[in-house]
Amino acid sequence: MVVERAYNLEERTFEFARDCRLFLKHLKNTISNNEDSKQLVKSSGSIGANYIEANEKLGQKDFLFRLKIARKEAKESRYWLRLLKTTNEEHSLEFEKLIVEAEELRRILSVIINKVQ
Repeated sequence: MVVERAYNLEERTFEFARDCRLFLKHLKNTISNNEDSKQLVKSSGSIGANYIEANEKLGQKDFLFRLKIARKEAKESRYWLRLLKTTNEEHSLEFEKLIVEAEELRRILSVIINKVQ
């Protein structure tokens, strides 16, 4: 099965944040799931928000700064997904798809940063 991904990075980051939120609804209501989910909601949404801000740059320095924050948030999202996966093994496949997407977003942002620097 081939998954169609948005070529527009703004849309792709939105879809990632949305997919994280929709998936989290399926997890058990535990203290660790609730706390880790809150962190994932923040970091996954922050990737796109910072990418949008980067595109409204005030200069190259601001552009790079915002992209680096977006990349950091992609790394953080991957961390929270991995942590949630360890305590929700029944959803391992779904977590893995989101982890792969977080890593791909990080790599895309790294390429952009390296080309600009």
